[in-house]
Amino acid sequence: MDQPLLIASDVDGTLLDARERLSSRTRSVLHRAADAGVPVVLASGRPPRWIPSVARQAELTGYAVCANGAVLYDIGQDLVVEVNGLLEPVLLGEIVREVEKAIPGCAFAAERAGKRALEPGVHNLVVEEDYFNPWGDGGEGVRVARAEITGHPAMKLLVSRPGMTSDEMAEAAGAVLDDNVDITFSAGSGLIEIAAHGITKATGLAAVAERFGVPAERVIAFGDMPNDVAMLEWAGHGVAMANAHPAAKAAADEITGPNTEDGVAQVLERWF
Repeated sequence: MDQPLLIASDVDGTLLDARERLSSRTRSVLHRAADAGVPVVLASGRPPRWIPSVARQAELTGYAVCANGAVLYDIGQDLVVEVNGLLEPVLLGEIVREVEKAIPGCAFAAERAGKRALEPGVHNLVVEEDYFNPWGDGGEGVRVARAEITGHPAMKLLVSRPGMTSDEMAEAAGAVLDDNVDITFSAGSGLIEIAAHGITKATGLAAVAERFGVPAERVIAFGDMPNDVAMLEWAGHGVAMANAHPAAKAAADEITGPNTEDGVAQVLERWF
């Protein structure tokens, strides 16, 4: 492709190494792109509160697409700009009932958005007692009863089940849920993410590209997991990491090196 006019990258397993660090090589190429006037957008399953630590490493102050497309976050302003496709309580209750039948022994959590990454009085993450996040939640989840999880609108419903792979869970949940929701995952072991139908990193990134007046064919996107598939397909040039899930590789136009070997930088250095 020609030099991209907008760069979008997933975070975990893509931009960062196994220790959640950004290498000096990748940081340098992102700086060169920004100096050339090309916006760099973080596109992650992470909620807004997990974005600033990455943005500081990369010295980014622009937009982040969070929660797999449900939230558009302005990093520099610490402001949630848009929230799209909330799961309403009635639908949340229906999802939980059906998924519990399909995945016995699972536990649930819900992500909610305030006006900022962290906002006093807002419980951003509410979890059941037995909920387990393989990424770790830093103890930030507020333990509540299930009725509290389903009783308020959520930008994402999380389902955990140790002992199963995320692929197995997604298949089981998909067999009982209808097309009102989409199922994806960003961790391979025991965690799936459920969002309103049609809300993906692609829809979030499209909103950012529109703000900059950049057409999809001039966007380059990097990712490694099923929650990146829609974005890789939407972008003019989708790049999967060598360590990517097979679904991400199948959706990409190119496969680069792994996240542990600066796979993102390997591609961007062609232009910057």
